[in-house]
Amino acid sequence: MWRWNQTSLEDFILQGLFDDSFNHLCLFLLIMLVFLTAVSGNTLTILLICVDSHLHTPMYFLLSQLSLMDLMHVSTTIPKMASNYLSGKKSISFVGCATQHFMYLSLGGAECLLLALMSYDRYVAICHPLRYTVLMSRRVGVTMAVMSWSSASVNSLIHTSILMSFPFCGSRIIHHFYCEYPAVVKLVCGDVTLYETTVYICSVVLLLLPIILVSTSYGFILHSVIQMHSAGSKRNAFATCSSHLIVVSLWYGACMFSYMRPRSQRTPLQDKVGSVFYSIITPTLNPLIYTLRNKDVAKALKRVLRRDVVASGLQL
Repeated sequence: MWRWNQTSLEDFILQGLFDDSFNHLCLFLLIMLVFLTAVSGNTLTILLICVDSHLHTPMYFLLSQLSLMDLMHVSTTIPKMASNYLSGKKSISFVGCATQHFMYLSLGGAECLLLALMSYDRYVAICHPLRYTVLMSRRVGVTMAVMSWSSASVNSLIHTSILMSFPFCGSRIIHHFYCEYPAVVKLVCGDVTLYETTVYICSVVLLLLPIILVSTSYGFILHSVIQMHSAGSKRNAFATCSSHLIVVSLWYGACMFSYMRPRSQRTPLQDKVGSVFYSIITPTLNPLIYTLRNKDVAKALKRVLRRDVVASGLQL
């Protein structure tokens, strides 16, 4: 499978997002602000779920895994882009490019699967509340997380191994700010039609199956909510599901835009815009959506802050 040669192992050149103009400098600073927001927001969510015992439930365990995926996602692409821009260098090694490709594909696939499984958690909580502790035990939550991580990693390892085994020649300029599949495959010498078709089919399956599961779960949820007689119960059900629905819509929408369009309809600018949205914007919005719209997380934050204030007062 591996047909590496000296030419294939040479460094790649990442074109990046910015040039030396003042407007692009301002845009770079904005991206870095968004990146810091994503890192701090997801880190805070993970720490809150770990520290506060009230959040030690399968639902919040899955949320902590989602935040971990988002944190790793932005850390896979943005630091390299920022270092290249600040240093004036645009190169990335062959191994670095392969690693980056593997990481972003693993994390993206894992998030697709995890969001679908989280919809099942919401279905059980609303449609079968009395059986929630049985159907969604801690063990089930851990199994869901392991399935998401392992399945996506195996899929990414296969695709990365095949892609990076192709010979690369001619221009080694990647018209992107990281080693994303659509930009890298354009540099391959030879016929990759069969491989591209296979990747397209896999992408469609990886996106459509979770979307079907999410749609089915929320179809049952909607049916149960309509049958509720209490207006308060309906509001609580919608509040419980709204955050997840917003995150699902943002993530799957961006991924469908990036990976379910035929190659003939792709442009480098569109690929960059789509990648910025799902690799930077979505990981930033996710913790904000869950934190601002989730009363349990907000209460946990208040408890932790109050505990710190009391501890500081006792030390004084």
